[in-house]
Amino acid sequence: MRKITFLILATALLLGGAVQAATYTIDASHSSVGFKVKHMMVSKVRGTFDTFEGSVEFEEGAPADWSAGAVIQMASVNTSDEKRDAHLSGPDFFDAETYPTMTFVTTAVKPNGDDWTLVGDLTLHGVTKSVELELEYNGSVDDPWGNHRIGFSAEGVIDRGDFGITWNNALDKGGVAVGNEVTVSLEIEAIRQ
Repeated sequence: MRKITFLILATALLLGGAVQAATYTIDASHSSVGFKVKHMMVSKVRGTFDTFEGSVEFEEGAPADWSAGAVIQMASVNTSDEKRDAHLSGPDFFDAETYPTMTFVTTAVKPNGDDWTLVGDLTLHGVTKSVELELEYNGSVDDPWGNHRIGFSAEGVIDRGDFGITWNNALDKGGVAVGNEVTVSLEIEAIRQ
């Protein structure tokens, strides 16, 4: 089961500080933290982090007060290939033994047409950088068990080299085995506490 300590995205999503904002906990079993990266210059490999957690501060109609934070366990990387996952967790990429978590904390939520841009500090591989994610608020609902739920989708692109993750192999006819640009995509469902 997923428990993504991806506080990075959820806390960084809504941490504004208004007294009216309610605290929501990410429901990891109904959320996902995914990524895709170019492979051998011809395709894209997709993966997820299966263990994460986080929280969101949210008030309907008050995006200036939204914030989020998440923590992701790097050793939970899952690309449906055990050998590749072990390589990604190792020193060539995430070095999960030295840097066991990735975190995200919101610093701002800015209007972007009908949606929002989520700005936050991403800490990965021991390096912290400001990143932007295009954020879509998917709405809220009261479930049959008495819980109030909210949902968000977010996507953005980071350069893994900015975080000191530079391993690669040059290809004989040009190009490299692994792209530098990584698309991060989140589907977050959270429950009001």
